[in-house]
Amino acid sequence: MSSTVLSSRSSLPFLKRPLLTAIMTALVTTISVTGCSAPEANNSEPADDKTENQTADNATNVANNDAVSSEKISVNTVKGDVDVPINPSPLVVYDMTLLQDLAALNVAVDGTPSNLMLDNLHAKTQPEPEGVGTVFEPDLEALNAMKPQAILIGSRMADKYDELSTIAPTLDMSIDTANSYESSKQRLHDLGALFGKSDEALKLQADIDTLIDETKAVIKDKGTGLVIMVNGNKLSAYGAQSRYGFIHSVVDVPMADDQIKDAKHGQPVSFEYLQKTNPDWLFVLDRSAAIGEDGAGAKAVLDNPLVAQTNAWRKNQVVYLSPDSYLAFGGYYQWIQDLTTIKNAFAGAQ
Repeated sequence: MSSTVLSSRSSLPFLKRPLLTAIMTALVTTISVTGCSAPEANNSEPADDKTENQTADNATNVANNDAVSSEKISVNTVKGDVDVPINPSPLVVYDMTLLQDLAALNVAVDGTPSNLMLDNLHAKTQPEPEGVGTVFEPDLEALNAMKPQAILIGSRMADKYDELSTIAPTLDMSIDTANSYESSKQRLHDLGALFGKSDEALKLQADIDTLIDETKAVIKDKGTGLVIMVNGNKLSAYGAQSRYGFIHSVVDVPMADDQIKDAKHGQPVSFEYLQKTNPDWLFVLDRSAAIGEDGAGAKAVLDNPLVAQTNAWRKNQVVYLSPDSYLAFGGYYQWIQDLTTIKNAFAGAQ
């Protein structure tokens, strides 16, 4: 059984394979006993990197059938190296960010959580997936019945990792919020290799990179920015190391306040804080709207005399981020939607 190594954390990932024919020859007996079959090869020559690296790329997604790959890839995840078959099927995915990337790659998924709030989480060829719980709680009975070859999770399901790993190889592919660009780029690369879609992954990343460059070009010298979340009547501000820090660290909007304390749910702030900080641009996430809660929207909450005194409000420079930025942070469609929105807002500024 040959194995490829993927790193979801290194900045320059490469696929690796055993290079010594002697090792491969020594494994023949073991492989025969365990029932795994290796692809035919010329045992008199060491494996060629170019030839080996084509294995994953030539595979085809086989969701909802019983095809089993004899090739395996070792993915370096948040929890360390995990060996999974190339094109694992059945495949279960609990993370909306991962589902966005897989949808963009046109990879079908067999099992997903229920009550997903976004409409860009399914591949074009996606058959109706089976419900396997929620993004926070797995349905263990459904999982055991499905017998997945791999389970992919993100941060919302991270505390269930050990439990899920007893059912199938589980990959915790949570994005590093302090390094969102490199982390999401690495993950898109690894998903491309895992599902034989490396060329497609490169094209998707090129879409993101092009938008980043275009956005940076129109942002230059147009003032400071502040990222806030509105949750009912509560406000939180986010710094450069947060999940929304890409606005400062990737597209280079100067921070109106560089002393914001980094926290998972942001630093609680007040309307007086917004007035005092006086950003030229406000980037707003409406959490209640993103998760479908009733109540006053962010626009209504911010429409008050204190916020009205800020440059951002006076100049109509308030940018509302997509629900994807909360539910599927770092996913392909989140990057595309929010970068496009930010670019257009700055391009239209006086």
